Amino acid sequence: MKHIKYARTFEVSQELPKKLSGLQELVYNLRWTWDHETKLMFKSINKVLWTESNHNPIALINNLTSKDLMSLQADRGFMQQLKSAHKNLQKYMRAKSWFENQFPEANSNEKIAYFCAEFGINECLPIYSGGLGILAGDHLKAASDLGIPLVGVGLLYSRGYFRQFISPDGWQQEKYPQYNYHEMPIEIVKSENGQPVQIHVDFPDRRVFCRIWKAQVGRISLYLLDSNVLENDHYHKSITDTLYGGNEDMRIRQEVILGIGGMKALKALNITPAVCHMNEGHSAFLTLERMRQLMELNGLSHHEARELVSAGNVFTTHTPVPAGFDLFHNELISKYLIKVLNKLHMPFDEFLDQGRFNEYESDGLFNMAIYAMSNTNSINGVSKLHAKVSQDMFHQKWPNYSIEQVPIKPVTNGVHVETWVSNRMSKLFDRYMGDSWRDPSTDSSIWNAIYDIPDAEIWNIRENQRADLIRFCRNRAAKQQFHKPKAGAILDPRVLTIGFARRFATYKRATLIFSDIDRLRSILHHSEKPVQIIFAGKSHPRDDGGKKYIQEIVKQIQNDDGPQRIFFLEDYDMNIASKLVQGVDIWLNNPRRPLEASGTSGMKVLCNGGLNCSILDGWWAEGYQPGAGWAIGDEEEYSDPGYQDWLDSLSLYNLMESEITPMFYHRNTHGIPEQWLKMVKKSMAILTPAFSTGRMVKDYTNEHYMPANNAYQYLNKEDRKHFYQFKDWRDKLYQEWQHVVIRSVEDQSGNRVKKTDGFNVNAEVALGSLNHEDVCVQAVIGKVGVNGELNDTHAIDLSFESSTDGVFRYTGFIECNASGSWGYVLRVLPKHSVMNSEIHLPLAAWEQDAFFGSNIEHGLSSEMKLVS
Repeated sequence: MKHIKYARTFEVSQELPKKLSGLQELVYNLRWTWDHETKLMFKSINKVLWTESNHNPIALINNLTSKDLMSLQADRGFMQQLKSAHKNLQKYMRAKSWFENQFPEANSNEKIAYFCAEFGINECLPIYSGGLGILAGDHLKAASDLGIPLVGVGLLYSRGYFRQFISPDGWQQEKYPQYNYHEMPIEIVKSENGQPVQIHVDFPDRRVFCRIWKAQVGRISLYLLDSNVLENDHYHKSITDTLYGGNEDMRIRQEVILGIGGMKALKALNITPAVCHMNEGHSAFLTLERMRQLMELNGLSHHEARELVSAGNVFTTHTPVPAGFDLFHNELISKYLIKVLNKLHMPFDEFLDQGRFNEYESDGLFNMAIYAMSNTNSINGVSKLHAKVSQDMFHQKWPNYSIEQVPIKPVTNGVHVETWVSNRMSKLFDRYMGDSWRDPSTDSSIWNAIYDIPDAEIWNIRENQRADLIRFCRNRAAKQQFHKPKAGAILDPRVLTIGFARRFATYKRATLIFSDIDRLRSILHHSEKPVQIIFAGKSHPRDDGGKKYIQEIVKQIQNDDGPQRIFFLEDYDMNIASKLVQGVDIWLNNPRRPLEASGTSGMKVLCNGGLNCSILDGWWAEGYQPGAGWAIGDEEEYSDPGYQDWLDSLSLYNLMESEITPMFYHRNTHGIPEQWLKMVKKSMAILTPAFSTGRMVKDYTNEHYMPANNAYQYLNKEDRKHFYQFKDWRDKLYQEWQHVVIRSVEDQSGNRVKKTDGFNVNAEVALGSLNHEDVCVQAVIGKVGVNGELNDTHAIDLSFESSTDGVFRYTGFIECNASGSWGYVLRVLPKHSVMNSEIHLPLAAWEQDAFFGSNIEHGLSSEMKLVS
């Protein structure tokens, strides 16, 4: 059948009576996704419609009849709910924010643009696949709470990420529904004449047009580009079709649209960001368009524009393995970017060098992470361990630095507590902490009030939330083809419940717990201390290894003849994630260390009274504390994966048998597990505020956004006078650096120092024609390894004292706080008051020409034994 295309379009929407006008603002501001009061109000309108719409308030309202609307107006209880929810939203939007108090001099028009390939705001807006998107959504919500002047930029995928269905034999099937975003809580951005705002990006074969949609996330606007417009042919309409779908050619098209198109969209909206945050390398091409706009406006060269842009860029890497980065063949880069590069007058080879570790990789692939790092003011990993892993991965980009001094810093991920905490638990917090726990600017010590909550109150909530989860699983079981038709025997609301839900990548070892199936079944079906496990998660469509893990879990479910103690929840999304993190007693995470960059799902159980049992990887490597959860194994990493799996499975079984189940089932005379709840309280009080996006976004603002903003503003003001001064300063340093020499070093350590004591270090440094204000002299201190290398290093700045005839004297104090064999070596680095010299000017002069391979191999000016 031939389809008829439209010539003109118009929109039909539900017209709300004046008395219900507040609903319009509530449904289109996604703050309702973390406001229990508003969600309960939506649910009260029509519980069935609310569930069937996948919690989409636009679909809910559009399906109401005139009679329904009249009934709502006549319902005093509902009208009071509506008035209260609307008033709270307006109060939230007008309240003075943390950012305004912290940075009163900041210009709110100088936006921070947060670019990401996916955003997980709510299950009703399916433009996310997993952890990266959920983190991005939580980032926007926390930025809204804190009042950060931030906008989000992403893509609007017409078919989203795939929907998962498990066949009777346990094999994952993928379906891609076509979504109608006119029926979702987003709106097309229109110009003053009422027409949709469009931008275009020039591809080699044609010009591609995109319209812009806006999702309002509290105070934050999220702009989403959509290529499914009439002006494009079928192939180019499909660019924003599926998330992470298609081949390499489609991937680079998406990333050109996200980066270059995203910057064009901001310009079309009269937004000129001072800072651009590249959340992973997918959006890194934004640098090219940002350069083009600066060159066009100010008549700059591409070299000048690149330096200015880099001053205002921030890059976050999320991947702990080289294979995880986007790589493109040079031919593909040329095909899609040569026109852009010609407009910038940038030689193609010069551009390629920015995406390589070094200039000798002429035959290598273009690495998007390396390109982002080459054009940024700061770089961060997403946990302390991940930052260390990344320093090792990217060390060759900074060959003059030790691995531990590679300029990649950690900003550990967090979760948006209000989004993930249950309604029951949030009401409990309100009673004992007031409203302050909701405010991310509140001091974390407020969470100590958790210790004052009676055990019985927390336990009652935990029992009810577990029962809610089991009820949810039983309802889902009836719709899942692969489960046996015995829904009443599925799971038990009184049994210790473990949750395992995440992307089914093979390194996450979803089936580790099945290593000894007989031992596992004895744990699951214990007569007095039984256990049940709920799994959920999707495998990438092309990852058969991950799909086999799912199939193995399904087979274990089907082979269990007793009460069903293993369950798999099909089609994992944010709704299922919420049910799981609120209901499980234990969150299980057992990746192969150190391949988990951070992980955030385990953070979501903290505020809900669940406990973590995890490998010491990602966030848990720094979050684990005895008495606040369990660690599987230790920090040892073995080269034999089979041996590693065997050791970790033994540790997991031992924990379950000897610690977890006995503590859970040991009850006092009132039926309450006192020791278990003691651990729950410690986990909630200490870890919840530490691993929240409130803390995370404040870290980004203080350590990355504002320094980048200050650098960008500094270099751009007064006709870029400071920029040209910086260029002259940088050129001078490159010319004079060969003359920077550490002449002498003296200390009073005597090779043996008492613990808690310290000693002075004095150094003489020749700087050629440079001044002491141009450099920073540091003592790099660490533990001495078996081959004389320094490990676990940190740097202490020495203070300038005086100078004579070009020789500069510095002094510093080294504290000794731990016993062992320690050493130090001096180095000189460039220093600028605003710019991040470690990235923009990676020069270093080391004492005795210290050589770096995997570690410092010589150049120790002093080695000392620290004794008690």
